[in-house]
Amino acid sequence: MKLTNETYFNPEVLNEYLSASQYKSFAGTMGQPGCEAQAMASLRGEWHREMTPALMVGSYVDAHFEGTLDVFIAQHPDILTQKLQLKAEYQRANLIINKIENSEYFMKYICGEKQVIMEAEFFGTKWKCKIDSYIPDVAVVDLKIMKSLRESFYVSDYGKMCFAHYWGYDIQGAIYQEIVRCNVNKQLPFYIAGASKEPYTDIEIIGFTQSDLNDTMSVIESNTKRIVDIKSGKIEPDRCGKCNYCIHTKVVTKPIHFSELF
Repeated sequence: MKLTNETYFNPEVLNEYLSASQYKSFAGTMGQPGCEAQAMASLRGEWHREMTPALMVGSYVDAHFEGTLDVFIAQHPDILTQKLQLKAEYQRANLIINKIENSEYFMKYICGEKQVIMEAEFFGTKWKCKIDSYIPDVAVVDLKIMKSLRESFYVSDYGKMCFAHYWGYDIQGAIYQEIVRCNVNKQLPFYIAGASKEPYTDIEIIGFTQSDLNDTMSVIESNTKRIVDIKSGKIEPDRCGKCNYCIHTKVVTKPIHFSELF
């Protein structure tokens, strides 16, 4: 099936291709463990990711810069009050948009070709991506609207980390870069164009060294075969036991020791 905006999230396409978000749902990130069982339930249409207010605000800003804001509002009328005015969080999103548009340097990074779909094959499977801002021969850019750009996260076994590692945006960067390289035969830098939801919006263009992305790609390669085997039915997915899907579908069969609660 040809990849288009209309088919990008088609169930057949989701089963045929891996993407950065699907990879993370299986393998997790440094801060957010994956769950193979939940990932497969999502592919089968048995489990759906909750669209939280935080995600909706990010999607609102994305839609503005894609030029599809009217469509977004029509599809999500619940972002309006009974008087057909934007709810407070989306009025705040407009302030974020204004801060971004007043930064000439920031705008250079997000004014590339919008929502560019690319596909490639590596590590024994097909991959797909949709790039927020593709600047040919220059860079691959993803727009992120975060609670804070400076917030740190503590993760057992890893210690303190920034949001980019915690949410696996290095994974996204490595995958996007490789898909683009397969298409244009050039290894372009990956950047996050980040803006915060704080009372005073913080903005940054955030980069990764090629060593960062190469190391991340090695981890992705080591995990991909198992994901492909799970998707094809060769092996059964593991349950993490802690995600919403596992809790929702849990069947208690025996007592546990209190130490297992962690």
